[in-house]
Amino acid sequence: MPDSGTTMRVLDVTDADALPLEDLVAQGQPVVLRGIASGWELVKTGLQSAEAAMAYLRSFDAGVPIQYSYGGPDIGSRPFYNDDFTRLNFEVRRGSLAEVMDGIAAHREDPQPPTYYVASLLVDRALPGFATSNGLPLARYGIDAPPSIWIGNRVVASCHFDAPDNLACSVVGRRQFTLFPPDQIGNLYPGPLDPTPGGQVVSVVDFDRPDFERHPRFRDALSTAQTATLEPGDAIFIPSMWWHHVRSLAPFNVLVNYWWRRSPDFLSSPLPALHHALWTLRDLPEREKSAWASIFEHYVFGPADRAGAHLPEQARDLLGAIDETRARRIRAMLINRLNR
Repeated sequence: MPDSGTTMRVLDVTDADALPLEDLVAQGQPVVLRGIASGWELVKTGLQSAEAAMAYLRSFDAGVPIQYSYGGPDIGSRPFYNDDFTRLNFEVRRGSLAEVMDGIAAHREDPQPPTYYVASLLVDRALPGFATSNGLPLARYGIDAPPSIWIGNRVVASCHFDAPDNLACSVVGRRQFTLFPPDQIGNLYPGPLDPTPGGQVVSVVDFDRPDFERHPRFRDALSTAQTATLEPGDAIFIPSMWWHHVRSLAPFNVLVNYWWRRSPDFLSSPLPALHHALWTLRDLPEREKSAWASIFEHYVFGPADRAGAHLPEQARDLLGAIDETRARRIRAMLINRLNR
């Protein structure tokens, strides 16, 4: 990848109980947490060998069916699209964790191996007991974030964003992260909303071989990028909505991450609202779109209490704070209107 903006801020946090998580969330900037998971059993085992790490994982394997991505050597370790973006360049398979690790082990010495990638597998479901000696004490911060595990070989995860805050721990192998702030979306050239390689829209720029004639604004994105390489036992805090490109650097890699939202569960994902806006607003005449932009600024993107501030509280209805009861009413209203 071409030279990018700046090196990411680093904190040495060898004691997980000293993690300044609330400060990190409030600052809203990415940061590397050196050594925070260095005491995990899998980290220590993985430093011995990849074979030892696989054996350790197998000792927790509940044998439940899992879903994983498989791509031939021709995809270059990058689960992505075909040339015209009409379909994905890999297949989604169902099998066992043991099958995935067998496949990775069989091709560890290949210069261009097939891609095996287990993404966002819930630890407690697939590897019961693993989190006891391999986890961070996030509950002390009032955060309910079930850990997920990511297992694969030299996989390149195309640049994408996630809505929740993310704390990702490099457990086995090394990982290179490149992050961009949310306002760089236009300079990253997002691909189709559907299908997507992993559930989220991704940048179509090939970070290894960027085509600056097709994607000239990517140079501007690179000037804002923050980069870091994580060793086993390091973690990275990725704030909500930050774009991140992730490259696994070893023949066998394991990452454990925690996603969480500070908003209550009854607040739905904004993504369906985006889809609905594409349907109802995007192709309106520019004059109407401008008017609707003012309306959304007033009701949605401005201060939460502004639109109903001039009304008595009992008359605010949906302009009041959204609680679980109002959330149910809005959901029922939307379903009813969409079904007409």
